[in-house]
Amino acid sequence: MNVEELLQSKDVPYVPKGKDYVVSCLNPEHADRNPSMRIDQITGIYQCFSCGFKGSLFVHFGEKSSFLHLRRELVKKKIREKRAESVGLTFPPSALPYVGNWRGIRPETYRKFEAFQEHETFIGRIVFPIRDISGKIVAFNARHMTGGTPKYLINPPGARMPLFPSKVEAIQGSVILVEGIYDMINLHDKGLTNAVCCFGTRNINEDKLSILRLQGVEEAIVFFDGDDAGQNAAAKVKEMCEATDLLTRNVNLESTDPGGLNEAQVTKLKAKLYA
Repeated sequence: MNVEELLQSKDVPYVPKGKDYVVSCLNPEHADRNPSMRIDQITGIYQCFSCGFKGSLFVHFGEKSSFLHLRRELVKKKIREKRAESVGLTFPPSALPYVGNWRGIRPETYRKFEAFQEHETFIGRIVFPIRDISGKIVAFNARHMTGGTPKYLINPPGARMPLFPSKVEAIQGSVILVEGIYDMINLHDKGLTNAVCCFGTRNINEDKLSILRLQGVEEAIVFFDGDDAGQNAAAKVKEMCEATDLLTRNVNLESTDPGGLNEAQVTKLKAKLYA
């Protein structure tokens, strides 16, 4: 008996979502009106992301899982993962191009970054395929549009995120290094097409910066949030840039972050940086 057959035999309503089944929590002490439990479709391991209740579906119902079936499905899963490592991820079958202008970003900019929506794994989100320097999709970055949590969902979890976009469009030999994907997209949308995001300072290192040098980049202009946390992070990144022989300077607009600039402000900044 596999996971789906067990759910059916116990009359548990479920909805397939990506690699999981979503069900109402199995914890008898949790009145789960908004299904918040995910069950791995292969192993039957479950966890409620509301109350934290977790365990094995087979143990919960006192049923034996087929060892041979489980082993076969795990082998298939590893084959899929290895294939993804070698040739990259593929767009979900139900993905549809995003054609709106959320946050004031023009539809053509969303098309440039291959933004899409998908209503199974990425409900209520705008999704961006993250490609490495070879063009292979290594992850999907999904931004929730209505305040849901988490704000950003990375799939697969724990994916190694490159600088994005990996293939840069330097202006006068320089790129503008920002933290978030919408910081980068906003600058691209308004004319600074050499912006590159690092997905947070914990994700950046000298190896990734070296890829910029290999593409002929000579200077990294660090443009992080203007608060103390942003500027402290910028100082650390500047040290890494210098260690990779990148010239570096800092942009600090104090209370304004790159994702909040309007077109006039970006035009003014571009003129200042590249006079």
